[in-house]
Amino acid sequence: MLDVLAHRVYRHLFFAQVIALIGTGLTTVALALLAHDLAGGQAGVVLGTALAIKMVAYVGIAPLVGAYASRLPRRTLLVSLDLLRAAVVCALPFVTEVWQIYVLIFLLNACSAGFTPVFQATIPDILEDEEQYTRALSLSRLAYDLENLLSPMVAAALLMAMSFDVLFVLNALAFVISASLVISVMLPEPQPLEEIPGVWRRVSHGIRIYLKTPRLRGLLALNLAVSAAGAMQIVNTVVLVRSMLGLGEKEVALAFAAAGGGSMLVAVLLPKVLDRLPERPVMLLGGVIMALSLYLGWLGPSFAGLVGLWLLLGAGASMVMTPTGRLLKRSCQTEDRPALFAAQFSLSHGCWLITYPLAGWLGLNIGMTGTFAMLGTVALTATGLAAVAWPRRDPREIAHEHSPISHSHLHYHDEHHQHEHEGWEGPEPHSHPHHHPRNVHRHIFVIDNHHTRWPS
Repeated sequence: MLDVLAHRVYRHLFFAQVIALIGTGLTTVALALLAHDLAGGQAGVVLGTALAIKMVAYVGIAPLVGAYASRLPRRTLLVSLDLLRAAVVCALPFVTEVWQIYVLIFLLNACSAGFTPVFQATIPDILEDEEQYTRALSLSRLAYDLENLLSPMVAAALLMAMSFDVLFVLNALAFVISASLVISVMLPEPQPLEEIPGVWRRVSHGIRIYLKTPRLRGLLALNLAVSAAGAMQIVNTVVLVRSMLGLGEKEVALAFAAAGGGSMLVAVLLPKVLDRLPERPVMLLGGVIMALSLYLGWLGPSFAGLVGLWLLLGAGASMVMTPTGRLLKRSCQTEDRPALFAAQFSLSHGCWLITYPLAGWLGLNIGMTGTFAMLGTVALTATGLAAVAWPRRDPREIAHEHSPISHSHLHYHDEHHQHEHEGWEGPEPHSHPHHHPRNVHRHIFVIDNHHTRWPS
């Protein structure tokens, strides 16, 4: 897996991602302490509201950035968003009111909602080989899991020698280092893109591609399964360990680490598996494993049993999340990648926006056993919907028919544009009126200007 780091541009971007993640993890701890300073016993309400605001920013802002990302220089956009995040984090130590936390958290995550999808859409342009890209996805998953494990420990060590305000400054420094790593390499320029008329059509372009592609409709259902399982683990672990089992903070940390450990194990093993198997059975199995881990919570496990369930849950979640980039890369034209990755970012976080409060409300009103059962049913139903929406036979090349059409748009001379010129059209890609006769042919099929419906 580490061989992919030999690629200089990817290596710089990967370490930019890792450093930014570590900084963000420090801010997560510092934010909890800041909320306690300002709100005391109401700190949980403040953090819960901040988490909801974070999800709203992700769901609302990502499609907006995705709509315009292909029209902006990638490196300039990524560096600007990193520096804006640094500026926002630097303002957090000066907060004196709870509402100020909410405003800054929205701004911080609005920048992240722009940065992350553009960053993710850039990687397949750098690593065009499918095998290398798969290993990069696993390495990225590993980085997220390691951050979840290590950031709290690093924060705890730092807090022994400094106040929590310094953690915000260190996060700002991490964003500045991330920006410097991005600016140290040349990134591929976005592909020329036809201007889409209307703001709403431009903003919804990636979501329309997503929802018209059967394998991605299946992915959306699996995102719901991941969020149902993940919400149970994130929201209710502290209740299960502290209130029901009567254990301490160390056991809470170990329970969280178990989910990260299961995810990391799968991230290491999955590239070899995906060399031999398609994504569909692997990802559907991940959904079943998550549902199974939740149903087993019905048994009222001991602490050791809970650690085993969370290990299983983390493994299942990683089986779904790690191959996601491969599906997105396969399902669009190169110029549409920023919009499609933004759609995935927005829709997947929309699932979390539903399941986070659901997990908390169910835990409060029907108890942990009932919550395990209800969220297990959500995960299993979502996995079943994914199996139906994503056909078992999912070839990349599909025979299909084109109706005759005359139109004008930006194009290259590809398999759809073999026509004569009059000498004034200019270099490719160019735009001029042209005619497509009725045609039946077979090629790699994605939703785009010439293919607005999936063939039956």
